[in-house]
Formats: sequence, C-alpha cells, structure tokens
Amino acid sequence: MTAEKPVNSAVGVIGLGIIGSRVVANLRRAGYPVWLWNRTVRPEPNFLSSPAEVAEASRFIQIFVSNGEALLSVIRNMAPALTPAHVVINHSTVSPAETLEAAEIVKDRQASFLDAPFTGSRDAAGRGELIYYIGGDEEVLQTVRPVLEVAAKQILHIGAIGHASAMKVATNVISATQIAALTEALALLDRHGVDLTKLSLALENNAARSGVIDMKLPGILSGDFEPRFSLKNMFKDIQIALAMAEDKDVELPAASAFAGMAMAGLQRGWGEEDFSVLSRFYGYTGRNPQNSEPAPWGELPSGESPSNPAPVKSLANLWGLLGWKK
Repeated sequence: MTAEKPVNSAVGVIGLGIIGSRVVANLRRAGYPVWLWNRTVRPEPNFLSSPAEVAEASRFIQIFVSNGEALLSVIRNMAPALTPAHVVINHSTVSPAETLEAAEIVKDRQASFLDAPFTGSRDAAGRGELIYYIGGDEEVLQTVRPVLEVAAKQILHIGAIGHASAMKVATNVISATQIAALTEALALLDRHGVDLTKLSLALENNAARSGVIDMKLPGILSGDFEPRFSLKNMFKDIQIALAMAEDKDVELPAASAFAGMAMAGLQRGWGEEDFSVLSRFYGYTGRNPQNSEPAPWGELPSGESPSNPAPVKSLANLWGLLGWKK
C-alpha cells in the first residue's frame, strides 16, 4: 500500500541526468512541488541557482550526481541551509567512505540522511519502477517512503549508512562481469559460425540466463548502444569496487579485467554509450555474425569511427592492455 503523502512535502532534486530527470517527471505527475538544481542550467520550472537554494525551498532532497566528489560538493554547498526538518537522500553510486562523509556533514546540521542508491535503467525510471537499496534509520525511511514510492516498485532496507552503497557497487560488479562474459561467449560462437540469435533460445531454460543478459543481448546483436547505463558510469563504479577491495585486501580479477576492457572502450570514445558497447570490439554487433572481423584494441586509424572500426586478426593486445603476461 502506498503511504500517505507527508505534510510539507516539497521535494528538491539535484542532478537532472538520465535518472534524475525521470524521477522529477514522476514526482510532478504525483502532485509534489519540485525544486531543481543541476550543474548545467536546464530550462525547467522551479530551477534554482544552487543546492543551498534547493534546501531552502524543500524538505526532502534527492541527489542524483555522477560521483563522490560531486556529492560532497553539493552537500557542502547546501549544509548551511539544512535544518532538523530536512532529509537528504543520496541516490548516487559512490563509495561507502564517501557516503559516510556526506552523512556526517548532514548530521552536523541535525538533519537526517539516507544512503539510497538504486537499480533500474532509464526505462524503469520513466515507468516509476526503480528499486532502492536503503542504508540508514528505518524511522527516517518511513518518513520519506511516500516520496521514494513515486519512482520505485520496491524499497529494500539493507542496513546502516554505507551498506546500501556497498550493495549497489557489488551488484554492478555482477552486471559488468556478466556482460563481459556474454560478449566473449558471442565472440566464441561467432568465430565458429553459429547463428548468434540462437543464444537467447539456448539460454531460455539454462541456469546461465539472467535479467541483465535478457536486457542487453538484443541491443548487442542489433548494434543499439543507446545508453541505459553508460560505459563511463560503469567504469566509475568498477573503479569504486576495486578501491573497496584493495582497502580490505580482496582480489577481484574479473572486475579488474572488465576495468581494462572498459578503459580501452573509453579511449575509443564510447563512454557515453551503453556499457554493452564493449561487444563492439569483437566485430559481430549489428550485422551478419559470420562475415566480419573484430575491432582493434588500439587507437583508431585516421578516417575511422567507432561505428566503423578497422579489422584486426586477434585480441592478443588485451593482455598487454591489462598488464598481464600470457
């Protein structure tokens, strides 16, 4: 059952990217007064000049920014305007350490803070079907639940502040490495002359099937890399995971391999495309899988574009890229 809208329910949204802009649309449809700020000025109603002004106009503040540095900058800017009535909700994927630092700044102003990263793509956000992972006080969660439910189909309380951030990073490690494995499996099939469209049929009743594979496989085969989750953001999240692992002396070889592959994609200018664009390295995307060569791992020669890469004979360069020896 949807909770009742709280009294004094003005909502501030900071960050109007792929997800934040769709959350704003859902809030407006639900009748919430919404106040906005984005680093790049947008021609939106109720767009204010700073995060501090958003805090002055709103009780609940939802933050959708790109990284920990941006989060802390926003929090510090709004801190003087925070009061005990405010609840600051961070939806950005950042490290647990950055989450705890942001929460401490908010706590110093006697305001409340929730660690609330989400899972769900652009389309899920548009439909109001995000899933929020929550770290923080359950009473604070109940206060803001009606606001969160506007854009969510599920709200999961994970634990203390920082725990939800760790969960989000961990699930992104799973997504990234699954898609890396999928691109390799498709390359193996392609080189052996197998119709790649048969893979979805083979996976239909196979334990290897997953939601992220169901989501990404059609776009990989058609060459549609319109961003649902950009390569640059997935690379950022895997870098967070590797830093978290190093801090606890844990090895993440699969995540490390994905990071190397993603870096090569970023160097090719693919950062704004969906992270499944890494399949483009193998040359089978968007065409007859039996009649093409893989894309190169190095710099693009003059006159080429990422959508029309030159052929190479092998992917041996990958191991040098990752700093490994064969």
